[in-house]
Amino acid sequence: MPHIFEYFVVCGVGPEIRTLDGGRGYHGTSTVYLPSLLDQYPPTNQSIYPPPPPQLPTCVLPAGLQFYTSGYDSRDPSTFPRSYPIVLTEGDGSKIYVACIAFRDPVCVDICEAYRIPGDSFADKCICLVSRSPCFRTLREALEEIFQLCFSDTGGSKPLWEVIAFVVSNVCLPTHRKERVLFAIENSLLALEIPPGDSLPHADISFQPLVQCLDVDNLIKLFTAVLLERRILLRSNKYSLLTLVSEAICHLIYPFRWQHVYIPILFFSGVDYIDAPTPYMMGLHSDVDTFGLLMDGVVVVDLEHNLITTSEEIPPVPEPERTSLRSQIRMLLHPNVVGIDLMKDDLLADQCFPVGRRVWGDDHDVCLRFIFLKFFASILGGYRNFIENTACHHSFNAPAFLKMRSRSTNLPPDPMISQFLDSHGFLDYVEKGAGHEGNGKNLLDKLQDAIGRGQDPKSILPPRSTEHEVITISDPTAGATGMKYRYDRFPLHERTQEQEEKRRQLLAAESGIVEYSGVNNLSSPSVLSGKDAIPESLSPRERAAERDRMVLDIKVKLQGLWLRLLKLETTEDPLSSFEYGTILALIESDAEGIGGSGFVECIREHINLGESCQLTEEQFIAVKELVKTAVMRAIVRNDVATIRDALEVSSQMYKKDVNNVPDYVQRHLRTLSIWEDLRFWEGYFEYLLGRFSSKSTNYAALVASQLIIMATHMAGLGLPDSDAWYMIETIAGKNNVGYTQIIRLRGYFSHVRQTCFGYWGIHAGKSQSVPSFGLPSPRPQNASNSNEQASEASVVGRSWVQSMFSRDRTASFTRVGSLNKKDGTSVAQKKVQTNMRILRGHSGAVTVLHCVTKKEVWDLVGDREDAGFFISGSTDCMIKVWDPSLRGSELRATLKGHTRTVRAISSDRAKVVSGSDDQSVLVWDKLTTQLLEELKGHDAQVSIVRMLSGERVLTAAHDGTVKMWDVRTDTCVATVGRCSSAVLCVDYDDSTGILASGGRDSTAYVWDIRAGKQMHKLVGHSRWIRSIRMAGDTLITGSDDWTARIWSVSRGSCDAVLACHDGPVLCVDYSMMDNGVITGSNDGLLRFWENVDGALRCTKNVNIHSAAILSINAGEQWLAIGAADNSMSLFHWPQERLGGLSSSGSKITGWQLYRTPQKTVATVRCVASDLERKRICTGGRNGLLRLWDATINI
Repeated sequence: MPHIFEYFVVCGVGPEIRTLDGGRGYHGTSTVYLPSLLDQYPPTNQSIYPPPPPQLPTCVLPAGLQFYTSGYDSRDPSTFPRSYPIVLTEGDGSKIYVACIAFRDPVCVDICEAYRIPGDSFADKCICLVSRSPCFRTLREALEEIFQLCFSDTGGSKPLWEVIAFVVSNVCLPTHRKERVLFAIENSLLALEIPPGDSLPHADISFQPLVQCLDVDNLIKLFTAVLLERRILLRSNKYSLLTLVSEAICHLIYPFRWQHVYIPILFFSGVDYIDAPTPYMMGLHSDVDTFGLLMDGVVVVDLEHNLITTSEEIPPVPEPERTSLRSQIRMLLHPNVVGIDLMKDDLLADQCFPVGRRVWGDDHDVCLRFIFLKFFASILGGYRNFIENTACHHSFNAPAFLKMRSRSTNLPPDPMISQFLDSHGFLDYVEKGAGHEGNGKNLLDKLQDAIGRGQDPKSILPPRSTEHEVITISDPTAGATGMKYRYDRFPLHERTQEQEEKRRQLLAAESGIVEYSGVNNLSSPSVLSGKDAIPESLSPRERAAERDRMVLDIKVKLQGLWLRLLKLETTEDPLSSFEYGTILALIESDAEGIGGSGFVECIREHINLGESCQLTEEQFIAVKELVKTAVMRAIVRNDVATIRDALEVSSQMYKKDVNNVPDYVQRHLRTLSIWEDLRFWEGYFEYLLGRFSSKSTNYAALVASQLIIMATHMAGLGLPDSDAWYMIETIAGKNNVGYTQIIRLRGYFSHVRQTCFGYWGIHAGKSQSVPSFGLPSPRPQNASNSNEQASEASVVGRSWVQSMFSRDRTASFTRVGSLNKKDGTSVAQKKVQTNMRILRGHSGAVTVLHCVTKKEVWDLVGDREDAGFFISGSTDCMIKVWDPSLRGSELRATLKGHTRTVRAISSDRAKVVSGSDDQSVLVWDKLTTQLLEELKGHDAQVSIVRMLSGERVLTAAHDGTVKMWDVRTDTCVATVGRCSSAVLCVDYDDSTGILASGGRDSTAYVWDIRAGKQMHKLVGHSRWIRSIRMAGDTLITGSDDWTARIWSVSRGSCDAVLACHDGPVLCVDYSMMDNGVITGSNDGLLRFWENVDGALRCTKNVNIHSAAILSINAGEQWLAIGAADNSMSLFHWPQERLGGLSSSGSKITGWQLYRTPQKTVATVRCVASDLERKRICTGGRNGLLRLWDATINI
């Protein structure tokens, strides 16, 4: 008989502590770490089942684990244990069901000592029961009993791991539906049974959470989206809700199956997979921010607020099925309201609402599932007549079926049904033969037949069995000794001697104690002593000959040692072997570099002979450490040839992980400082060029090909993007590479980096302090290196998700995202942050911010110098006016009128104008806050509004139109221009009447409004244009194709392409004083461009922001920057630099970082700045505004 429990697993802090970004060791309580698998029963080599999936630790603790100074506290809910289920999908589509309990547990003493962690620390731990059977309730009840038994005051009658072993090894699944299995954990009795085989599929969950979180309309909307195989993202702050709702909605589409990626709980660092192009159903905790992701077409289901949003329309369920479906669900959920006119003793009431007046139970679940089954029976009435059976497969004649349904309903073909008939779920259903004659197990067919015969639809369900054959599983040894076992922490499972020794070595290595065991330990400072030493009495010629002999002898020794190292048995530890110790001693002791260069030469000869470059896990560890040591010694000797050879051979030697993903030695050399040295890469580039003896090769193509080789090595090493691209760009500039090649090279480099990071994550470790060539790091000295790019999830977790998308017949999706990690902020820090104010008032995410300029504040509060107002709009449909000068009472007014999210705000001296997703433009009076006008004419959400002189308003929308309005007459004066897609950005010069716009059609348009004509259509970008800025005859555009372009307004020509960012260019600005350009991107970099020798070149990179740059506002002396992670910065151009050059001869590089506020963790969607008063305001997705006053120096 199969067992219900396959494994009991414990995950938490292991002997190797790693942060989410790959850093080694303990970094405090505010850092998030990767969980490890600590214990399991039964051991893998003693189980008949496949081992637990390698991604299990990452998935059961999706937020990672943290350390704490305290454990469970009955007064603090955040310390309470949490119980939740998760579902893992294997590569073949099979599911693994896991019950989890996460709690705080004391950190082991040996780990505290090795990592110097305070002895009274606690950390997250998770215990799990793993099963292939979807018995959610039994899994949860059994796991909770084990947890309570461990920490109960009375204690258990047996050691806890003996209880676990008995339960896992002896509790079996019932073999047929009349069996009921009873088993006990200490004094608690648990039952297990299976439903009839000819009934609805087994769903051991309650559907109540689904109907409690979503109203009827949203439930039907989610059901439709799943049925049409959209990309579904569920959001909640409770893990259990994400899993239960995902499972429930999958059961509601029976008899069809969800065919695509299914991850009910996505680990936090995998948030970038939300932009995957294939259908999926994923759940994500509400604390994880998705800002910066495209999210186009994603159906976001907010379970906490009963809200569903998507940028693509979901076709409604057709009539009359929609009305029937709504009414039946309402009858089930609200019987007292629906049946309020019925008599209490009316028999009809009992027939209509047999479960309505009882607490939600299994009957309600069956009724809800049956309602949706009847829905399918209705919309697919007669579908079996259109199944065409052949000898090989079954196909469905969809056009004929739609034509038949259209005739029967007297309505045109419904788009919802048309899309459903093309879905993988329906096609798979037909292909597998369901619905054809002879299939007697299909409830849909049975239901259609029963309805056709006029029978009660529920007659197709088998009667409930009231009698069960009880099978009791008892533990005869329970309570036999009379002893009681109590625990103050979850106990460790007994380890084998081999496991204990491995743990001891790992902890010893982390604490700095490196020990080699056995007689093969080589601790001598030199193996070139004795007969290998060169006598002092020899002549110079004899000494040279002796040295040549010694070099040859060492190389022969190394060759033999290398071959024996590769032939070690898998049971042997290479790090403790004679071969490894001898090679290491030869490398470390030989001052002439014979050992290091000879070892690298051995690897190169091995590769050149065509031998396999794949290593075992043990061999990989040894080779990695030996190559790293050889490079470190070569750096000290300035042996560039050995470093260069080691770089190349390390890119070919690899191992494969459990997911068959190759892991190369090269990426483990990242911590060496030589890779940050520009001079090394310049020398390596010259070496690559010199290897080509053909002088007829096109020089530009030759340079580009060698730069590609360099970029591949840099990506393989995992170098930070800013450093790597700086060096590539510098070398390319010295060799006169054109911008077209630069763009292609940038794209290739980013693609390789994303592929590497998708497999292995981002390396955030700092370089080892090994002496380099003495050159400074290419990173600008004025830029902080404290915030590198955030990390990906663990390698195993990402590989698992990759395999799921691969199973869905799409290419691996390896976009590198960013994770905003929560950093702890002490109470003391909060008290001194007086230059940062939190403005509360919105109940939804802040979507737009507008700063009132100096010339228009007089009519609001008089001639006060500190007046600068901010106006905000939100998803709560409201607009709020804020006066920063009134501390504690900043909110001046609230404007209500929109019915959907506010997207755009502008103002003049007397009015405020706003645009919204409700397709309207509203005009308000500033003084009275009264609604003056409602301008209607757009057919899609309004994205841009701008007040112009003469009581005019300029608006743009996603319908592709740009309109001019006269506020005095409430009319549209003219449709200024029409674009082929949504307009995302606009700039207007009121003095010349020139208007420029950009949007989703990748084209910039220039119009002369006064002449009423289009001047230019600027084609060049390949993706959406996100930002636009016009200054005189210069037009700057930023695009999702990672470039910015400079255009001439008068000529309509492209003057320059700025291609250096590693992501969409979200904002651009122009510095009028210096004729410079500033660009900000999704990669978090701020780049300053200057005209050098007639060409725009990037003269300065600033990377103090670790998330997307959302706003750039450049004035005469001040420059304000705001980013998506709530980081802000203010730059100043000193007065003495105005009108002249800096000491270096450069203009725009004169911008000096003036001040940045102490960073507070938040997710920002919009930024506005007031340069006159040196204030920056950000709007977050949690509805809060954060106002930074840079004049207050903290």
